[in-house]
Amino acid sequence: MTSVSLYWRIFGLNAVVLGLATALLLWAPVTVSVPVLLTEAVILVGGLAVMLVANAALLRIGLAPLDRVTRLMTTVDLLRPGQRLPVRGGGEIAELVSTFNAMLERLEGERAASSARALLAQESERRRIAQELHDEVGQSMTAVLLALERAADEAPDPLRADLRQVQEITRESLDEVRRLVRRLRPGVLDDLGLVSAVTSLATEFATHTGLRVRRSFDADLPTLDREAELVIYRVAQEGLTNAARHAEAQNVEVSLHADGGNVVLEVSDDGRGVGAAQEGAGIRGMRERALLVGATLDIVPAAPAGTTPAGTRIRLTVPVLRKQS
Repeated sequence: MTSVSLYWRIFGLNAVVLGLATALLLWAPVTVSVPVLLTEAVILVGGLAVMLVANAALLRIGLAPLDRVTRLMTTVDLLRPGQRLPVRGGGEIAELVSTFNAMLERLEGERAASSARALLAQESERRRIAQELHDEVGQSMTAVLLALERAADEAPDPLRADLRQVQEITRESLDEVRRLVRRLRPGVLDDLGLVSAVTSLATEFATHTGLRVRRSFDADLPTLDREAELVIYRVAQEGLTNAARHAEAQNVEVSLHADGGNVVLEVSDDGRGVGAAQEGAGIRGMRERALLVGATLDIVPAAPAGTTPAGTRIRLTVPVLRKQS
């Protein structure tokens, strides 16, 4: 069945209304006096009102998809894929909605591809910096530490205490460099796997921030590829960092569990909650990483509505079997 375009529908309605008005004037016992009588004015105004209401109803029905397109255009976020408009009927409006949906799908694919390239380049740069810190700075500081130790052993008492203090400062700086290397390149993820890496991350986080971190990990998680494991690790890392820097939390819970064909990471805190604040670079970075492996990221209050503090729960759902791109 050939659909009638919006233009011809509006034209047809106007023609029907004007035709009825003409027929009424031709065959109905209605005349227009000079000056116009009250009853004649009522009939004319009533006819005009009917025509306007009919046109308004058709335009509202016919142009409603355009309103939906406009609203979606103002709110669409390529980091939350899957937002589409239903295609109903035919004609130019249905074609416009279909084209808009196709454009969104194309933009989401291009955004995912560009994000993947950027994140892979970022990880490569992190590995390079970590390697240089380990090989250059770390080894140099180790040599300085050994030299200070030898000097302190041979120095007289007044100077020995000062050298021991410098030695301790150097040792703390070396520990900090090693911690930075682990954050930049989680070698434990490659060597011992995801659970061990997240456990080490949570333990180190609790040590350096003073927050209480509770862990809950399934014993037998499904096997994930390295890329998916790295995304889970980075999201956990960013979630813990946000809890320490912005949430003003006291307790954090990190969990990893299997849910059907997915592996689910949750990072929950008892801080002030997400509220209505605009998402920052950290959260948008997590969303980009989720897109990289076809995962979904949800950030919601950790406590029921009306509870204080609200807290924040970050939930990353990673499919075990991802579609091949």
